[in-house]
Amino acid sequence: QVQLVESGGGLVQPGGSLRLSCAASGIISSIYTMGWYRQAPGKQRELVATVSSGGETNYADSVKGRFTISRDNAQNTVYLQMNSLKADDTAVYYCNAARRRGTIPIQYWGQGTQVTVSS
Repeated sequence: QVQLVESGGGLVQPGGSLRLSCAASGIISSIYTMGWYRQAPGKQRELVATVSSGGETNYADSVKGRFTISRDNAQNTVYLQMNSLKADDTAVYYCNAARRRGTIPIQYWGQGTQVTVSS
């Protein structure tokens, strides 16, 4: 059974930092592109950052220079370091694991962790 378990969310003041973690089990995460997505109330889920199996990273323009995605394949874990947080970063953050088996897309989602940026 595949599980992605996020942790590290919470309430933080504007300008503060949080580090999210996503622990994967039931898959070899090193062969997956791992990513973080977020969904704010009333909005669609959006990409925050991804890191490929080869270590290439991709970020949404809104978080470039503030967020850093990283992975520890030995621990089957992906992280999202979030600095200089803004109120607009408030959302539920979801971990994602994705790859293709031939032409068949395979992906898994975590249950989400709430991040609230407020004074």
